[in-house]
Amino acid sequence: MKVALSGHYGYGRLLRTAAPCVAMMLVSSVYGIVDGLFVSNFAGTTGFAAVNLMWPAIMVLGALGMMVGSGGAALVGKIKGEGYPLKADRVFTMLVRFLGCMGVAVGALFAIFAPTIARWLGADDAMAADAVVYSRICMTGMPFFMMQNAFQSFYMAAERPQLGTWMSVASGVVNIVFDALFVALLGWGVAGAAVATTMAQVVGGGFPLLYFSVRRINRGTLHLMRGSRTIWPYIGQACTNGLSEYVGAISLSLVSICYNLQLMRYLGEDGVAAYGVVMYISYVLAAFFIGYNIALTPVIGYHYGAGDLGEQRSLLRKSLVIIFGVGLVLTALAELLAGPAARLFVGYDAALAALTTRAIRIYSLCFLICGWSMFASALFTGLQNGVVSAAAAFARSLVFEMAAVWALPAFVGIDGIWWAVNVSEVLTLLFCAFLLVRFAPQLVRRMGK
Repeated sequence: MKVALSGHYGYGRLLRTAAPCVAMMLVSSVYGIVDGLFVSNFAGTTGFAAVNLMWPAIMVLGALGMMVGSGGAALVGKIKGEGYPLKADRVFTMLVRFLGCMGVAVGALFAIFAPTIARWLGADDAMAADAVVYSRICMTGMPFFMMQNAFQSFYMAAERPQLGTWMSVASGVVNIVFDALFVALLGWGVAGAAVATTMAQVVGGGFPLLYFSVRRINRGTLHLMRGSRTIWPYIGQACTNGLSEYVGAISLSLVSICYNLQLMRYLGEDGVAAYGVVMYISYVLAAFFIGYNIALTPVIGYHYGAGDLGEQRSLLRKSLVIIFGVGLVLTALAELLAGPAARLFVGYDAALAALTTRAIRIYSLCFLICGWSMFASALFTGLQNGVVSAAAAFARSLVFEMAAVWALPAFVGIDGIWWAVNVSEVLTLLFCAFLLVRFAPQLVRRMGK
């Protein structure tokens, strides 16, 4: 089913448009959880901690795909809104080609320096070997991982968001099936989990290349072309425009590294394992906000290109209402399911399960307000203001949350680590409100009309 970027968006249309992207992110996060379940229950706490120690660093590279995809989708949407569909295809093609080359280069470098990186991240002797094996195998699929992340945004720019949902389902099925085979049945441990993850990424990043290249199967509004030359200013514009998504993603990864360092200091590998569960649950709960932003960024970019200020204002107003309601629901779910979720992952250790339950309940209070600041960043991306968008994302994690992670434990102990995200979200909300008033006054003015 085609989802047009043009036209007026009421609440119903907003939710219908965002639903496929939300489902796509939800499925992706769920199969990531299943991956963690297999490692935790069949490879043990050390293997589980090793995977969670290295994954943030792997995501620093994978997030380059989010940067190119989100910034590129907004740029492509703007070009289409201006009435130049062939130009949009050319820009799309050069971005995908650029991303593939970059994936090969950074993946090779990470694999070479994996032992050093593992030590930098705090791996002890027991965890280091698993961490290196896991990350080196994952690097073989890095170009596909980047493309998988990028195409999540391009599906919406192509007005085919449902395809993203189906590809997430396909990737998830591949990951789960081979996790069961390699980790549970064959006992390959973290190596088996890495192979299963890589195979899923090949599916998620490889099929879209075929789909967007063959016009007989792709009847959408975006195509990969042959022989399109590279125009570096467009690549620079897309990367700058998507900088906020990259900053947001790597900020989460860098903050996760800080969490792990602090937790290794205070609690050892049990703390890292507990934080891993918190992150898995957080990814699922955040799927709505991430998917909603993926869907809305090209729409905002389209109406920005078309010069429709009234529709941009309407999108902002309705989105704030939707995000508030969803935030209440997500917070309530987290508080109710904290105990069962902890037992599902680490029920074999009662003390670790109790630690994890408390961590989830404190950390998940952030969903009351985090959706607004995440949308503010996406809004500026759609408005082609990547610098301000990046500032919002940068402040949210690298400034406020990282500072809180290091400072709060000194005053309130271990719980300060779990409270850090909530302190950060309150400060970020105030900062994003300032950015909207300062840099998008036309949108904020007369919001009620």
